[in-house]
Amino acid sequence: MARPREFDEQEVSLKAMHVFWDKGYEATSLKDLLEATGLSKSSLYDTFGSKRGLFLVSFELFRQERMRSLKAHLESKANAFDSIESFFRLVLAHAHHEEPIGCMSCNEAIELGPHDEEVQKLIAKDFQGIEDALVAAIERGKLDGSIPLSKDSRMHGRALTVTYQGLQVMARSRSVKERLNDALTVVLEALKK
Repeated sequence: MARPREFDEQEVSLKAMHVFWDKGYEATSLKDLLEATGLSKSSLYDTFGSKRGLFLVSFELFRQERMRSLKAHLESKANAFDSIESFFRLVLAHAHHEEPIGCMSCNEAIELGPHDEEVQKLIAKDFQGIEDALVAAIERGKLDGSIPLSKDSRMHGRALTVTYQGLQVMARSRSVKERLNDALTVVLEALKK
């Protein structure tokens, strides 16, 4: 008879997610994961199969949590434009932290995406989800009058998605605040006018 697990799989995945997010997949050692999660080597392998298995579970947890947060934020203000702007201002605020870690999807798109087809598909799914959420917000903005009806929702949703990921990369590389603020201002002006 198998022993019952004495740990919360979700909690372990969350702890591992933070390690992978901060260090990246390749630089994260098994020792890092065991220290962060409190698991034994055998528990990690019995539950997740491998470091990669734990990474994939952690990445999916990140993706789901971020999508919930994004969608909630895109509906948080009285009008859609203000919600979109507020979300991106929050992204910039996080970008200006002392040690910005960027977006886990973006980080892994750069690290693993070019040579790992499975991760590449997960990242493509994630980016599509971000785009779709932004397109829905733009459509809401057309209904509430905060975004002109003439705007192509898909095109602007794609531009905002690329802007979001670009801001994350630039933040991780510690780009100057003015560069990020100016880029966001231009993209938001294009959506509003």
